[in-house]
Amino acid sequence: MKHLLLGIVCIAVLSGILVAGLWPFHPPRNKVTWLKDNNGLRFGGYGTVMSTGAINEAGSRDGLSCSIELWLQAALTDNSATILTFYAPDNPLQPSLHQSLTDLMLQSGRSNSPGRTREQRIYISDVFSQDRSVFVTIASGAQGTSLYVNGTLARTTRGFQVMPSGCTGRIIVGDSSRQPDSWSGQMKGLAIYYSELTAPAVFRHYHAWTQNGQPDVEQNQHIVALYLFNERAGHIVHNHARPGVDLFIPDAYTVLDKVFLKPFWDEFNLSWGYWKNVLKNIAGFVPLGVCFCAYFAMIGKYKRAGVITIMLGGAVSLTIEVLQAFLPTRDSGTTDIITNTLGTSIGVVLFNTAIAKWKLLHRRLQIANQSTD
Repeated sequence: MKHLLLGIVCIAVLSGILVAGLWPFHPPRNKVTWLKDNNGLRFGGYGTVMSTGAINEAGSRDGLSCSIELWLQAALTDNSATILTFYAPDNPLQPSLHQSLTDLMLQSGRSNSPGRTREQRIYISDVFSQDRSVFVTIASGAQGTSLYVNGTLARTTRGFQVMPSGCTGRIIVGDSSRQPDSWSGQMKGLAIYYSELTAPAVFRHYHAWTQNGQPDVEQNQHIVALYLFNERAGHIVHNHARPGVDLFIPDAYTVLDKVFLKPFWDEFNLSWGYWKNVLKNIAGFVPLGVCFCAYFAMIGKYKRAGVITIMLGGAVSLTIEVLQAFLPTRDSGTTDIITNTLGTSIGVVLFNTAIAKWKLLHRRLQIANQSTD
């Protein structure tokens, strides 16, 4: 009877872990909708928009200059997510724009030597606030990159370049191209130029966008993508810079090129969110270690119940991470395999420690009873 009850508990623990690791079991609805009273799209939860094709740098004149304009509004100030990125599987230099709580982060790859790249980042603090639109301009050239907020220069960084070769491939709005990293907010305008916009041009575009709903583009600015988000219905956001590629709103949420078992050294960072997930994944597998070690020890078929239990925990975690590679809302990585296995090991240690203490107490009681007799 005890074996049966403990077996039921083990099945319940394993089922709970599988549900927590794999829910939802299918791609959810893509949470991107048109604004009702204004031009723009609303991103909520798991939402993404992507280009129907790839853009190339054919319109670039010097190969060193690129500018990006975004008119947007964040829905949350306690959120960190990807607002815009580019995807080309053979190009590690793609830039991406992120919300980091109330800060704006621009990230891009930089080539150190042939075949090697490193990430470079620029932060601007206190850009986002709830219920307030912001107009962001990134203007990059041979001397570096300047970031403007609402037409005003916020930061200039020498040596940081966003080149046309980086702004190629598929455009992803509101999410990452490799792992789920959905942004919540409103996107009201997006433009990409293969030229470095000057400060007067940035200021003029800011006023034109916010007052007329579109920029006043000059011919020498080499615009390659202009999305006004003025369709207000349907699945297509048209590119008003012709020829060009349109944006597409999928029915179901999807990640363009999902990562399979991302290496733990690439997942590692010092953020609180990372360490919170580490602790959660350790704690989540402790019950599995305790229950299955107790069950294997009770039925007495395995001399090394602890080792078998730890191997089971690692196998369950590996299965979950492999399956998560096919679920767009979940991350597939190796860090969880390590932390889950560690949690299972802690559960085994706790069970063995409890058994050792119980045996010691039982032995002392026997000695005390013998002394009394």
